[in-house]
Amino acid sequence: MDSARARIFSRIKRSAAQVDEARRIAAVEARLNNPQRNIVPERGVGDEAHRIQVFTRLMTDVGGTVEVLDDANDVPAAVAAYLRNTNRPAQIRRGKDELLANLPWHRAQTLEVKEGRAADADTASLTHAFAGVAESGTIVQLSGPDNPTTLNFLPEAHIVFLEAKDLHASYEETWSRLRAIHGPGQMPRTVNMISGPSRTADIEQTIVRPAHGPKDMHVIIVRSK
Repeated sequence: MDSARARIFSRIKRSAAQVDEARRIAAVEARLNNPQRNIVPERGVGDEAHRIQVFTRLMTDVGGTVEVLDDANDVPAAVAAYLRNTNRPAQIRRGKDELLANLPWHRAQTLEVKEGRAADADTASLTHAFAGVAESGTIVQLSGPDNPTTLNFLPEAHIVFLEAKDLHASYEETWSRLRAIHGPGQMPRTVNMISGPSRTADIEQTIVRPAHGPKDMHVIIVRSK
């Protein structure tokens, strides 16, 4: 067996030595610099209203909830109403995201807004999504001080602010935008793709929430003006 294995590896080594290394490296670099899209599902393709409709259906199918607003200034009141309607304390934790910081929080007078990474005592968080993917009803989050990853997974309720202009038809559009923003060879430390609240069906194929993250996920989409 050792002799046969040695002969196999020897043949592989001889074959590899015959490959033009410069051409191989050039081919790999060309593919990385010009990534080709594979087959893209058509269900998410359409105008903004269509993408919102598809995203909403798929998010609610997995236990999430979606709310659509016309004005970002209405987000604080919507957050307060969601917490009130789900019998949660009027407290929210968010990161240093500039868009969230500039919302008119005074309109939700009873709401306490904290900033920073999530703590064990936090019952609800608010994040600003980098993107949404209509084809699967998925939220895409980037790690960093603007939206710490702990906010995605530690509190019981995760509220997401998604701008409709960032709701893409497919994953391919999301990755293309991410590459364009960060540049060649650069990526955030973590990219989280989240489709609904945390759940599992490991025991008798019965859905149980939560599993390893929030029990509830609520997405607030703000239409483009």
